[in-house]
Amino acid sequence: MPADSSAQHSSSRLVDRRPDISGAELVASLVPPPQFDHASFDSYRPDPEYPSQAAARDLLRSFGQPQQQASRGGFFGFGRKKQMADEPSVGTTKPGVYLDGGFGVGKTHLLAATWHATPGRKYFGTFIQFTALVGALGYTGAVNVLQGAKLICIDEFELDDPGDTMLMTRLIGDLTATGSRFVATSNTPPNALGEGRFAAADFMREIQAMADRFETVRIDGVDYRQRDITGEAVVLSDDAYRFALADVAASGARMTDDDFSQLIAHLATVHPSSYIGLLSGVGCIGLREVHELTDQSAALRFVAFIDRVYDAQIPIRSTGVPLTSVFGGGMLDGGYRKKYLRCMSRLNALTSSEIVE
Repeated sequence: MPADSSAQHSSSRLVDRRPDISGAELVASLVPPPQFDHASFDSYRPDPEYPSQAAARDLLRSFGQPQQQASRGGFFGFGRKKQMADEPSVGTTKPGVYLDGGFGVGKTHLLAATWHATPGRKYFGTFIQFTALVGALGYTGAVNVLQGAKLICIDEFELDDPGDTMLMTRLIGDLTATGSRFVATSNTPPNALGEGRFAAADFMREIQAMADRFETVRIDGVDYRQRDITGEAVVLSDDAYRFALADVAASGARMTDDDFSQLIAHLATVHPSSYIGLLSGVGCIGLREVHELTDQSAALRFVAFIDRVYDAQIPIRSTGVPLTSVFGGGMLDGGYRKKYLRCMSRLNALTSSEIVE
């Protein structure tokens, strides 16, 4: 269904964009997403029904302050998880904190608040951004850039293959040895990363090697994005989609207009670290004829793309099946279940949000 001519003046296609992010641009992008520009511990609103949220905030507030030399320890506090609800105001002498909790409980807000509260040189990025940085600069080049940072924040710590595990193990080990401190977030506790995706003894050895450097903090709660949203992602009729294009054009913003199948194919030609380049100047994303995905590789690329869309807070308008129903073929029963559920939560919010002007 083509858009009418009055809307096409301000619409464009994501599939016509071929961004290539350089190493220098990747380094410059290692800051919190714009929606967290002003995130602070004071602006975090813990749910009183879940004391672990306030406890995690208090620990990270302490962690972000100038500290004495941290004692040697291990990554994630593996095997010694902290019961934050029972000990609400303790600090940690370890060089890192790992936030383990479901999606939508404010982990990224707390990660960004820690970044803002920590003085000195610091970096904030997703797991994909850090592995892409190594790919762009080489391992030694990435270490040289990151070395000496007071704090490194890693969001969405998801390990999809043993190679990435070993890469991040080495990087974290080398950087903590020179004084850098870490905070990481994930929807999966560290001993379960990779669970259901591959059976590799090497993987578990790497997890064990990282285990003692981080204090693991469990954050309980419900998905804040869904507190005022019910049902599936919003779907537009063809006429309503045309009107949406026209309305965005009238507002002076830019709404992209893509066939869903073509976008999915295009994402395979762009490295996930460059997905943010697809979104430059975009005020709203239009997707026509959305359908179920049955190829897991394509689905995971779509998840990575939506993560960047959500970071940029760009609304989505779509036709076809609800975007929250695209993960088919038993994907929600597999090892990437939590990734897909997080993406569905974000898609529900993005299709309900207002146009960015």
